Amino acid sequence: MIDLFTWLFEPLTFEFMRNALLVGGILGVLCAVVGSYLIVKQMSMIGGVIAHAVIPGLSLALFLQVHLAIGAFLAGICSALVVAAIETRSRVKVDAAMALTLTTFLGVGVILISQLETNQIDLSSLLFGDILGVKRQDVWQAIIITSIVLILAKLFYKELLFYTFDPLGAKASGLPVNLLYFGLICAITLTIVASMQTVGVLLVMSLLVGPAITAYLLVKELHQMMWLGSIFGVISTLSGMYASYYLDVPSGAAIVTSIFLLFGLAFFLSPSQGILVKR
Repeated sequence: MIDLFTWLFEPLTFEFMRNALLVGGILGVLCAVVGSYLIVKQMSMIGGVIAHAVIPGLSLALFLQVHLAIGAFLAGICSALVVAAIETRSRVKVDAAMALTLTTFLGVGVILISQLETNQIDLSSLLFGDILGVKRQDVWQAIIITSIVLILAKLFYKELLFYTFDPLGAKASGLPVNLLYFGLICAITLTIVASMQTVGVLLVMSLLVGPAITAYLLVKELHQMMWLGSIFGVISTLSGMYASYYLDVPSGAAIVTSIFLLFGLAFFLSPSQGILVKR
């Protein structure tokens, strides 16, 4: 019992671990809520596009000496608008539009990093995350973003629920579907901006989608999916952080692995969807 107590509380003696565990738990909830909308709307890959698109925004923000979150947010919004423009104004399908936009923004970002001499950007931390480098201001940023997104999701829950499950019906009933789409894109971008330092832009898709799809295998209602996904998100981030601390492995990769292990359990053992249960 003493060993378990020591194992649990030893990492908490370090401030960087306390900050990392706190921001990880907060983002576990945020990503699960936003990710639930992505799953039911079948637009999970747009998160990957936005995650890669923030790189040129970070470069320009650092070069212009403005807050990095502002540059990342604007670049993420631009990428989503580019995808929507290509899809609606040409014969190109949305998957091809997303693939083109993702690679283009990523390439432009790498070029800007090299040409603008923004050496302060650590590509390794940006791509794969460095939650152990989280500072107190990063924790407050995560709290503010999470509060904003959760409050708006609560206020417009019925409208978003209608829009995500039946966009044509929502449009016919007079709901501002374009505004709802833009609001959803803003929520995704804010979530990615808050999660960049936790798992990095290459792995943020797992944190954004993994807990949500794990809950999707276990429950049927959207609000249940959000609640259960939030629990899975918190468990994944905290267990990944402990694995990173004790096994000396990269924190982002450890969190992603924890997410997949939880998904694997639901995939095989879900009472209604599990492969082993069906057999």
